[in-house]
Amino acid sequence: MESSDEEALRTFVQVVSEKYNPENFPYCRGNGMGVVVLSSPQGSPIKDCLSPDRLNLPSVLVLDGCGISKAGDEAEVATFCAHVVELDLSHNQLQDWGEICTIVSNIPNLDFLNLSMNPLSGIELEPGLAEVFFRVRRLVLINTRVTWDTVHTLTRQTPELEELFLCLNEYDQVAESPVPCPSLRLLQITDNQLQEWDEVRKFGPMYPGLQNLVLSNNKLGSVEEDTPQDTLQCLFPNLRSINLNNSGLKRWEDIERLNFFPKLEEVRLMGLPLLQPYTNKERRSLTVAQLPCVSVLNGSVVTEEEREDAERFFIRHYLDFPEETLPHRYHVLVSKYGRLAPLAEVDLRPRCMAMLEVRWGERTETLSLRLEQTVGELKKELRALVDLPANGMRLYYIARELGSALGPEEMKYGSRALHSYMIQDGDEILVVPKTKSRTISSTSLDS
Repeated sequence: MESSDEEALRTFVQVVSEKYNPENFPYCRGNGMGVVVLSSPQGSPIKDCLSPDRLNLPSVLVLDGCGISKAGDEAEVATFCAHVVELDLSHNQLQDWGEICTIVSNIPNLDFLNLSMNPLSGIELEPGLAEVFFRVRRLVLINTRVTWDTVHTLTRQTPELEELFLCLNEYDQVAESPVPCPSLRLLQITDNQLQEWDEVRKFGPMYPGLQNLVLSNNKLGSVEEDTPQDTLQCLFPNLRSINLNNSGLKRWEDIERLNFFPKLEEVRLMGLPLLQPYTNKERRSLTVAQLPCVSVLNGSVVTEEEREDAERFFIRHYLDFPEETLPHRYHVLVSKYGRLAPLAEVDLRPRCMAMLEVRWGERTETLSLRLEQTVGELKKELRALVDLPANGMRLYYIARELGSALGPEEMKYGSRALHSYMIQDGDEILVVPKTKSRTISSTSLDS
């Protein structure tokens, strides 16, 4: 059992040597798979290619799920990784910051580091070791359960850090840092347990240059400030994008407060309890109308035409609300468009029934006819009345108002629906036996 565990837990150097063994490539020399191999004039080609002084790894090095628990020989790490810029060590068994720092300290050009899914819960990073992260600009710590103390130690030692990923770390609170990280532009902290705005607001002073804040799946209950306009402007002066998908916002006031972020341009607000009662179109229209400065909502650009339609819809939506419940935005839009009347409801569906005069020979009878039926079905309905078989009669439609001008129109096609003739109450249908070969004209109608 112990031997199998030892085999499963390997060093960084071992994994690199195995993964980039030249036997895995069709050619030992050249640039296949992004690997640069320097050949030796003597000795075994395979041995030469595995030697640290013969192998330079690709600039983007992916070693996820390889069972890595230790660094291995520092000199070999340094030789192997001279050109590495991005390193993915996710889903390994690294649980010692000392081993991680050994790897990082020997990659001089490291820009991106992914440590997700490594068991780092409760393991603190010594400030003296963290200095090796000084070149890292993008750091991924998803589902590592790292403490806030470790996060702050890292951000203090990474003066060029721009992107930080802290998802799935079970945070329900945010520990404040006495030293801000002004370089950070993107913070993704989704799928945690942050519910109080008092915790979220701490990110403002900690990351004063923050432009993108991703808070989805945190069940945040509100955006609450005593003086929201002044406070939010100061807290997040550079925020351009915020993702609140699947949060717990239940009030329109919270949406309206997003307007106080002075540079906000893009918002994601899907899956909110507040929006559940509305249709998709209503949700988008009401939200667009509440956020006049936002140019991208839920990933879609808001056009000027859409904004105007949304703002007019917003006014009409609140027409019947009591005055004391009307949102501030309603009064702003009324001053822009005026008090709009409700839109007229126009039913464009075809009429279902009509009262028509049916005339055959010298007889006339008023019938209520279903207009969704076809000409063929009408002939069957009239068989008993006019005493003619369906295939032995011709039908002519006469519009009451236009009959004298246009004359009768023969209803030739058995599959045509009656409503397609635009039939109105009081119009006529003339039934003529097919056995009588004659032309129907407007003069015969007056007889």
